[in-house]
Parts: sequence; structure tokens; C-alpha cells
Amino acid sequence: MDRVRLALAKTLQQGAETLGVEISARQQQQLLDYLQLLYRWNRTYNLTAITDQSQAVSRHLLDSLAVVPHIEAQRLLDVGSGGGLPGVVIAIMRPDMALTLLDSNSKKCRFLVQVKGELGLQRLNVLHSRLEHYSPEPRHDAIISRAFASLATMVRLCAPCLTPNGQLLAMKGRLEESELNELTRLIPIEQTLSLTVPGLEQEQRHLLLLYPKGVTQWPK
Repeated sequence: MDRVRLALAKTLQQGAETLGVEISARQQQQLLDYLQLLYRWNRTYNLTAITDQSQAVSRHLLDSLAVVPHIEAQRLLDVGSGGGLPGVVIAIMRPDMALTLLDSNSKKCRFLVQVKGELGLQRLNVLHSRLEHYSPEPRHDAIISRAFASLATMVRLCAPCLTPNGQLLAMKGRLEESELNELTRLIPIEQTLSLTVPGLEQEQRHLLLLYPKGVTQWPK
């Protein structure tokens, strides 16, 4: 292991311990291999704007690891997965889970297929589609996303893909009052978790737990 990878491994391990997330030696290797793939393909596929890999450990890996303890689903959908965040990280940590990565960008989907093969993520599925055109059968019992749209829009688009009691996990930074007001006109917020991500302590990180049961249209 070269010096750079050793430093990244140390940052990752310390961050995971701070989060209370236990990672095995194999999982650590997979996470770092994923980061290496992300930067190798980033040269032509524009997968991340973070050029410093040490920052990427916090902004990509640890930010995604922070939500893992809050996921109980067995069939999870990551909407707008892009370069695979948080979906690939979750797949590494939860190899028992059937996890689908959905993205409308064909280049990013090709990258995700490569990641699946190289990391041996057998229960990971990659789909090139827009969410509004996606009709899963069976439906997912949870959907997660790094908030690709307003919260109300996320609820409206994700609800048809969830089981009747399915959960939506929305990863957000700063919470805007106007956005929350729009959301609560549609459904109540079950829980708002404030997350502290190692290396990003000065930045707001939130995970909203929502249950969009019965949502089919915009509120009047």
C-alpha cells in the first residue's frame, strides 16, 4: 500500500470510528478501491468536482457512511446516484441488501456497472432511467437520495416507487424553512437527524426520514 493510500485509509478508519460504524479490512479495501476508480474515470466522465482525495474521504465516503446506521431496508433505491453516492458505499457496507442505483446519465451508469464488477457487488443493480419513467416490481421498501430536487418534489416522484409503508431518506445540507413548509403541506416529517461528519464539522448535514404513503399529486 503506497503512502497516499495509507493516509486515506487512516482518515477513513478514524472517521468511521467517530461515526460508530465498524468497517472490516475488506470493506476498507473496497471503499478505497471505489475512490480510486472514481478518480480514474473522473478524468473523462466528470463524476466529482472534489479534486483532493483526502477531502473526498470526508465528502464522499464518510458522508455516505454516516447514513448507514439509519437504513433498515432490504430493497433500497438510490435515486440520482451519479458517481455512486451514497449507493455504492451502502452496498459495500450492506452486502445483504438488494440495492438499485438509478441515474439518467448513461456515462455515469457505465461507470457504476464497472464499479459493480470490479468490487464484486453482486446484489447491486444499475439502471439507466429517469425516475418518472421507472416502475419497479416489486416496489422498494426505502429510497435514499442526496436531495436531487426540492423535498416536496422528491416525495411526489418517489412515492409511486415505494411499498405502501415505504420510507424516503433525504440527505440534505442546510434546511430552508420555505422548503420544509412546502414539504409539510404534503406529508409530516417523521424525523430529522442532524449528522456530524468527520472533516465536515463546520457544515450542516441532515437526514430526513419521510413516509410518503398515499401521495400521488401536488397538495392543493
